[in-house]
Amino acid sequence: MSPELEGHGGDHAAAVARAHGVETMFTLSGAHVFPLYDAVVKGESRMRLVDVRHEQTAVFAAEATGKLDRHPGLAVLTAGPGVTNGISAVTQAHFAGSPLVVLGGRAPNARWGTGSLQELDQPPLLRTVTKLSETARSVEKVGPTVEAAFTAAESSHRGPAFVDIPMDELYGRVSAPRPRQPVRVRLEPDAEALTEIARLLTAAQRPLLVLGTDVWADGAENAARWFVDELGVPVITNGMGRGIVPGGHPLLVTKARSTAVGTCDLVLVVGTPLDFRLGYGRFGGRDGTPPAQVVHIADSPGQVATHAELAASASGDLTACFDGILSALSARPDSRVWAQRLRDLALEAAARDSVLLAADSDPIHPARIYGELLPRLADDAVVIGDGGDFVSFAGKFVEPRKPGLWLDPGPYGCLGAGLGAAIAARVARPASQVVLLLGDGAAGMSLMDVDTLVRHGLPVVIVVGNNSAWGLEKGPMQMLYGYDVAADLTPGTRYDQVAVALGAGGESVGDPRAIGPALDRAFASGIPYVVNVLTDTEATYPRTTTGI
Repeated sequence: MSPELEGHGGDHAAAVARAHGVETMFTLSGAHVFPLYDAVVKGESRMRLVDVRHEQTAVFAAEATGKLDRHPGLAVLTAGPGVTNGISAVTQAHFAGSPLVVLGGRAPNARWGTGSLQELDQPPLLRTVTKLSETARSVEKVGPTVEAAFTAAESSHRGPAFVDIPMDELYGRVSAPRPRQPVRVRLEPDAEALTEIARLLTAAQRPLLVLGTDVWADGAENAARWFVDELGVPVITNGMGRGIVPGGHPLLVTKARSTAVGTCDLVLVVGTPLDFRLGYGRFGGRDGTPPAQVVHIADSPGQVATHAELAASASGDLTACFDGILSALSARPDSRVWAQRLRDLALEAAARDSVLLAADSDPIHPARIYGELLPRLADDAVVIGDGGDFVSFAGKFVEPRKPGLWLDPGPYGCLGAGLGAAIAARVARPASQVVLLLGDGAAGMSLMDVDTLVRHGLPVVIVVGNNSAWGLEKGPMQMLYGYDVAADLTPGTRYDQVAVALGAGGESVGDPRAIGPALDRAFASGIPYVVNVLTDTEATYPRTTTGI
């Protein structure tokens, strides 16, 4: 093969993407970006092309691909509204630390400033939510600029990058060196920082470990599991950290979270920010216990919290962090009594949960859906949450048995991400069950992309928790004002019939005894299938934080 690649701008951009491991391009058709399609369909850098019904879905799919495959996902958006329609999904990737590259069309250089179709300087719009946001201003710069975007996206701390390419330059041709395979640069953590963390851990009586998304993204799941098993430290997880310690493991104490977080004396938070999900970094202090010492370990220096009081911190390759702390320990912490207490509390909570999971109430309690779903999930099932109250129940009941199998919007909380994630999961995990848990509010933002599942032959089981309300808003507004407005949806909407009209399967369920058989039919169908379950509007999730 020649060391030089001769081709149009699309060929050079696609060659870079393939060198970085990309196997699927997500897009919605637009003439500004036709050369990118030509490159992956007829050129040397061929890959799967999945076209969707809304640009946000293309970017949500690419973002989910980045989470699942741990290299940048790729979305291609046409100029103007194509790019602006994708910004919420780019922002989700920014907050979640997902490796993502978005290539955008752009009005031609030769017409710039004359008012050509969709002429908009797009990089400034994305600069605050990307690691790189630039224009490749000539065909010669397409390859190097796209290379810089992929390098930025996949380097710690991971995140989105955006490049737009003027139409005339993308269609133009050039000969340039072929892109090389990337070499990952690992950041070595400071040995003294790890030694200090080991000292704190040795002295702790009630230590707690929190594992987040970046542990998975950094490829540190095996090191984390070894760390847990070697030390016997209780664990809670969030985001893509779910499944690193499998559901049912005696040290996974998510169901005893309140006591674990409230009465620990030392917490090691690894690979997740100290945001609203973790009380902004405040631990301990409950039931007469003093505030806990907090250790924050991140994949890069810029991710270490600056708003919380830290007893210690470290940053760098997370496998090296786990291994370095283990090596530096002078003695293992004796937390057996503490761990057993939390284990007992978690088992008691599981027993209480079992009552809700079997609830036979009419209208249906949303927990009953999970009571029917959980025994039907294989160990490698990918579960996706897109919703408010309904998906909060999923977070409570679904404990993956393996890592890399849970997808949610992350701390940005962007509804409408689910269909894109489901498309990505089915492409990335072709032999696994893929289940999308969809609130009825979120369904209104993305259900049209069931058409994408149908056209591309991507079977997904979609369970709609249909409580006919914006549940996260209805209750709080009633609490604050004594009434609610703009919080109700049409009762009994047949989202399943929308899916059937698009070529999928579906049915509506109003009897709790019918949920299980409906799920069986969905899994057996081999097509996209919507199970629309009518649930009790009053059965709201008992949350302890508003995110404010």
